[in-house]
Amino acid sequence: MRPTGRDRRIVRRMANFPRSIMEGISRAMEDGIGFIGRGRGRRRNQHANFPVQPQEHVPQSLDQVVVQEEWSFLESFEQQYGTKHPFFYACRLGEAMKLAEQDHKFLFMFLHSPDHPFANVFCKETLCSEPVIQFLDVNFVCWGGLAYRGEGLQMVATLSPDTFPCCAVIAPTPGESIAVLQQLEGPLSPAELVAILQRTLEEQGVAFGSAKAKQEEKIRADRRLREEQDAAYLAALQIDKEKDKLNNLPSKEGVQKQVEAHSTKNYGKLMNNSMNVTKQNSRVNESTKGVASKGMESQPTQILIRFPNGERREHSFLCTDKIQSIFSYIDSLGLPGIGNYRLISNFPRRAYGVDQMRMTLKEAAMYPKASVFVEPLGARVP
Repeated sequence: MRPTGRDRRIVRRMANFPRSIMEGISRAMEDGIGFIGRGRGRRRNQHANFPVQPQEHVPQSLDQVVVQEEWSFLESFEQQYGTKHPFFYACRLGEAMKLAEQDHKFLFMFLHSPDHPFANVFCKETLCSEPVIQFLDVNFVCWGGLAYRGEGLQMVATLSPDTFPCCAVIAPTPGESIAVLQQLEGPLSPAELVAILQRTLEEQGVAFGSAKAKQEEKIRADRRLREEQDAAYLAALQIDKEKDKLNNLPSKEGVQKQVEAHSTKNYGKLMNNSMNVTKQNSRVNESTKGVASKGMESQPTQILIRFPNGERREHSFLCTDKIQSIFSYIDSLGLPGIGNYRLISNFPRRAYGVDQMRMTLKEAAMYPKASVFVEPLGARVP
């Protein structure tokens, strides 16, 4: 079914919602599994009685419910449209908002109704197109939700869209609120979607960027103050040393040397004892690590690697492998256009560069599976 111009609805508004909405969504998820229903393509009243799954399908712990909910959108979307799509964070909406605030980016939210007549053409031809993928990955933190369950259902009740697909550009605002800068309903072409998002960045980014500039200026001012304080301290220390030299009389030089020699001897003993204790602790730690690593050597972890050009590679590593192993694997592929880069994990959101090369995949929370994005250095939006 091809959409017409009447099917498209662009809501240009600045609507403020309290951040307590996010907290309410998370609490609703934790209070029970009632939102994990099976019906699709329709709205549900949040006060309705939802059917509970049969007992044999009910997860055994709250952690399993949360993990299932966080990955539900990605699993459903990739089953229908594959793994070539924007980099959606598999986390709760409130956590995605925090990541966007930390990165000084807007949040792109996609509410997906799989059985809606417009869903197939929008997802295949627009959302999974290369220009849209690259534009969203560079300029936004992306989050997706299913319109019939969990947080996606709650956001449908909050935004009240007239049709699907429904997309929104969200930004944190001063105080305890969030702002819906743009709400798009119905199908759009890749060029139309990118143009609308680009215009939103240009119109709303000035105010958003000014807050970032103020924060960066405060950081620079604090750094300058620390440097000036350090310089003043070193200058005062040098003056005190010069005064001590002038105040030392020749008759006291012998006594002063004895005191310095005695202090040096005691300092040497103290350092030797400290080094011995450190060596013993290191041997104990190495022994403990050796015993633990034997049980972990055979446990694999699956890493899905996404590249800036939209290409994806999945590779199996051992959980005791280092982060360096992922970099070596990427370099061995010889893909064009890959220069200096770092890795960004999906959730929890972490950046891995030179300083993290020695971490194991287990220590980096990449076990038993993880998704990482290859981010070229210098590509982030200021």
